[in-house]
Amino acid sequence: MSDPINANPTVIDVNNLPTRLNKGGSASSYFHDEENRNKELLEKMISSLSIVRNGDLKSHSSPTMSDSMSSVTSNASSLSISGDSPARDFDEDMDTDSHASSQPLIVSKYEGELYEEGKEDEDLIDEQEIFDLISTISDPEHPLTLAQLAVVNLNDITINAAPTKSQISEIVIKITPTITHCSLATLIGLGIRIRLERSLPARFRYKILIKEGTHQLESQVNKQLNDKERVAAACENEQLLSVISQMLSTCK
Repeated sequence: MSDPINANPTVIDVNNLPTRLNKGGSASSYFHDEENRNKELLEKMISSLSIVRNGDLKSHSSPTMSDSMSSVTSNASSLSISGDSPARDFDEDMDTDSHASSQPLIVSKYEGELYEEGKEDEDLIDEQEIFDLISTISDPEHPLTLAQLAVVNLNDITINAAPTKSQISEIVIKITPTITHCSLATLIGLGIRIRLERSLPARFRYKILIKEGTHQLESQVNKQLNDKERVAAACENEQLLSVISQMLSTCK
């Protein structure tokens, strides 16, 4: 490649880049809080999945998991199966309870929230995750990442989430070229698009834009970056794909 167009760009220290970890403090406090959240979550799950009614537990001074299971076992063994027996009442109650909560509770791996299987959960992919995916892409001109050069920034990422996962959600990313006449802006935008398409589910669509006022040919570059036919043609260019592969080789 020829001599760099912008030989002295401003470089951000990698330790100062936004991450999910440094949003909430140190690593130790993060994992301590995570452990507490997991304990609370486990207690909620045990409570919600127990087949022993709250009234049955009141007779125990300090109910535990083993106490609850012993109570259920002893009650079940003493039930008769003939006539209008307590067993029938017990079975009917169980049928009612199981119908009311027929969808099992599942723990999300992202935020630890509970949601019912069969119902649409919240969109679990946020702006920080998108930033993490594209921040380590190498600049085609400098031996630095797009995040280090402030070409991509967390605040310039927007997710227009659809109400359900069966609908299309849109991710909008605004990139900031290092200079206003950067000739590689289109290549960078294409690299970002390919990185996201390879990493995220098909329910996402992408709009890559030049940040307002940061490029002399902003409108023209925006058209190129979001023209489906041009993007498809570019993805068939082996030489171009080779350069993009080098850019993506540093992605984590």
